[in-house]
Amino acid sequence: MIGPLDLLTAPVLGPIQMVQWLAMKLIEVAEGEMYDPDRLKGELLELQVRYDMGEVPDQEYMELEEALLKRMNAIRETGE
Repeated sequence: MIGPLDLLTAPVLGPIQMVQWLAMKLIEVAEGEMYDPDRLKGELLELQVRYDMGEVPDQEYMELEEALLKRMNAIRETGE
């Protein structure tokens, strides 16, 4: 229910609350993509293809692969 105070502060606080709401939604979407197992598998496959084509050096490949595998393991451990 909207009270009189809400109506008085809406012109000032409304835009701030909208930005805060939008920021929270963006964080939710980003986290959803970051921890999506199918997306991670796709990134891992893309990395492998780029490595096989010589676009990614050995050291960079190993670092990126390790980071992706850690994220995949974290997803498995949390059961998402």
